[in-house]
Amino acid sequence: MEEDYFKGRGAQIKPGNKFLKAEYVAEHIEGLDEPLYSAPATQIFHESPKKIVNKVTSPDLGMMYSMNPYQGCEHGCIYCYARNSHEYWGFSAGLDFESKIIVKENAPSLLERFILRPDWQPVPISVSGNTDCYQPLEKKFEITRNVLKVFARYRHPLGMITKNALILRDVDLLSDLAKDNLVHVYISITTLSEDLRRLMEPRTASGLKRLKTVEGLAKAGIPVGIMNAPIIPGLNHHEIPEIMKAAAEHGALNAGMTVVRLNGSIGKIFEDWLRKNFPDRFDKVWNQICALHGGNVNDSQFGRRMVGEGNFADTIHQLFRVSKKKYFGDKKMPAIDLTKFRRGGNLSLF
Repeated sequence: MEEDYFKGRGAQIKPGNKFLKAEYVAEHIEGLDEPLYSAPATQIFHESPKKIVNKVTSPDLGMMYSMNPYQGCEHGCIYCYARNSHEYWGFSAGLDFESKIIVKENAPSLLERFILRPDWQPVPISVSGNTDCYQPLEKKFEITRNVLKVFARYRHPLGMITKNALILRDVDLLSDLAKDNLVHVYISITTLSEDLRRLMEPRTASGLKRLKTVEGLAKAGIPVGIMNAPIIPGLNHHEIPEIMKAAAEHGALNAGMTVVRLNGSIGKIFEDWLRKNFPDRFDKVWNQICALHGGNVNDSQFGRRMVGEGNFADTIHQLFRVSKKKYFGDKKMPAIDLTKFRRGGNLSLF
């Protein structure tokens, strides 16, 4: 590993932003009197959007609406598909994505305004669909907790996905929602290897802590599953059976998966990271990722982009199916109840 490796960060570079006409570059390092950039400290930017709930039109995603209290994510997962969205804000998908975090403190009031529209027919809203709603800054701002209070007040259904144990702070609200079958929670578990996690997902909870989070939610009566995603051949694909077994034993009711895809700037970011951390197997991992997507590391085709194709994809899916059948059996999440929604909130007489 190089001496200037930024520990505690996933990305090690700031690739160009296609929306900017000018940018700083380091084409001739020997001519610089000082480094162009160093290990970045986390910066907070406050945004007051006009809306927070987004309609999801992708047929690949099991959601119709989503909301994101934060843009950018301090977790720093190297493979994160949300990195590309940071470029819309004028930032880099690399180091900027995990160090320049946009906070939307008016998210709870915007959500309330949205679900109280006269024409709104309740369906589950996913928190979050892009960046993690329980990333480290949530401990300070409590935006997600206040969002949950809105869902609880109006008995509105929702889904959640996170890889942070901070979600256990909100067991009181989640268990209240679960009593009326209003919530599903998924914990993302990519690897149980701490050596790999520290490099690939540097500011996330450990794999063991995520399993304990699954257990804590299950014991509180909150329906919980896992997402074993993304599967990266040559790095974590062999862990599928172990992760599925451990998740089922800790109370998970369901499991899902996707394969890695490196669209947009993520390809450059991931390639740089892989070369620096796994030079001995760079060619193997890179070529197998290409094999998932018809010779490319990226794919935008609906129905194919998240599952892959070819022999490696078939092997991964077969291993996942066999493991799920073996360890989960007939377990399944309870159905979400859409009839509990009440526009009057806690003031309703019925």
